[in-house]
Amino acid sequence: MTTPKLEISGASKAFPGVKALSDVGLVVEAGSIHALLGENGAGKSTLIKIITGVHRPDAGTMRIDGEEVQFFSPRDAIARGISAVHQERNLIPRFSVAENIMLERLPAKSGLVDYRAVEAEARRHLAPLGLDIDPRAPVRSLSVAHMQLVEIAKALSLDARLLLLDEPTASLTPHETETLFKLLKALRDKGVAILFVSHKLEEVFEICDTVTVLRDGRNACPSQPLAGLDRNAVVKLMIGREVADVARRTGKASGAPALTLEGVATELGHEGIDLAVRKGEIVGLYGLVGAGRTELAKAIIGVARVTAGTVRVGGEAAHIDSVATALNRYRIGYVSEDRKHEGLVLMHSVRRNVAVTLWRRLAKALGWLPSASERKAVLPFIERLKVRTPSLAQPVALLSGGNQQKVSVAKWLAAGVEILIIDEPTVGIDIQTKGYLHELIQELADQGTAVILISSDMPEMIALADRIVVMNDFRILGEIQNDHDAARMGHAIMATIHSVDTEAA
Repeated sequence: MTTPKLEISGASKAFPGVKALSDVGLVVEAGSIHALLGENGAGKSTLIKIITGVHRPDAGTMRIDGEEVQFFSPRDAIARGISAVHQERNLIPRFSVAENIMLERLPAKSGLVDYRAVEAEARRHLAPLGLDIDPRAPVRSLSVAHMQLVEIAKALSLDARLLLLDEPTASLTPHETETLFKLLKALRDKGVAILFVSHKLEEVFEICDTVTVLRDGRNACPSQPLAGLDRNAVVKLMIGREVADVARRTGKASGAPALTLEGVATELGHEGIDLAVRKGEIVGLYGLVGAGRTELAKAIIGVARVTAGTVRVGGEAAHIDSVATALNRYRIGYVSEDRKHEGLVLMHSVRRNVAVTLWRRLAKALGWLPSASERKAVLPFIERLKVRTPSLAQPVALLSGGNQQKVSVAKWLAAGVEILIIDEPTVGIDIQTKGYLHELIQELADQGTAVILISSDMPEMIALADRIVVMNDFRILGEIQNDHDAARMGHAIMATIHSVDTEAA
């Protein structure tokens, strides 16, 4: 019997007000892709941070190749051949792509960093991911999806024998995911042990051979072969019961145009953008990484400048120069794809994060904000979205990713926006929360909210959107009326992206 690459037994970890792990066990074999599953808050990310030396367990043992180890820092884990892509990005925004990838081992010549060698090595590690970007570009200039790919390239560059991936495909398109999976399978075949965390069960069944499920910080099942388990069995292990698939959207918009873009150009590179969204309608924006969807959203809410064309809200020309103007004058909200850096203030409380869109309404003389007023205003939305938090005073940084996303959505519901742009709403979200957010988006549209949905999750897009607008290279390629047939719509979307005639293809 071979010695496991990684073996954990009796792992426990507590944080203030939260018991994250209790007596957890995990066994990962060399040459396998092992799924680690569970709802948000089940303890997956905490376990990964213990394995990588970010956290120290309160109890339990960890063995690498049969040898008991204790890690006091991430460098200790790297020294033992462990590399990870965490759900929270670990890139330095002002450093270049190449510097971030090669940070742990910058090549030097005559005592100085050899930047030519740094860039050459970075290109070598970016190439297998199909990522054609300038390695000299600062990371802060990249899209969230490109940052995700740089994180993966950085982890792969360490030539690890144990690779941990926490939601690695969260912001990736199907094509990019396929490229990554081919690479992971090749690494598995070379004997690398891979621990794979994903809420996309179709990915788990496609690529993984073994599985461990956590529920409420404990083992819902020990490490075991995935063969013999189906989707319903896995979901039941994760949440303790079966859940039905989210119903496809059946509502039809009948309202007047809420938001219209006419020949819009932006400082970010968009040209000739024509787009209309009616009250009660969900319009999807789909495209490959770099298509300009998020950038268009930011131009609509005033973060980037519109340089030509007209933006109309309710039929009237709108001049939006800031997020505050978008919210307070035009009732437009934006759920950012980057909730940790743009959507939330992590060190502030749940109450304060939700109430931020209400401050103007709640403020008394001299800007004083009574805590009681904040609490009364935000509590209904915390309860509506079923945010799991010990109290409204809990810092958002201590919530799971799914609950952070609920808080990010709650602040716009509290504001009562009439137009809501939702960018990658279910990235890193568990199955149950994902289903609830899908129902919420449909409910908002049914109540008359005009919704723009940006998602790289094609099944999500096909399930929710009334119309799908396909973008590439900062322009609109076409528009598809959604009939919710997954195969037909998937083909039509990809054919539009690649300018293929759908009848001939």
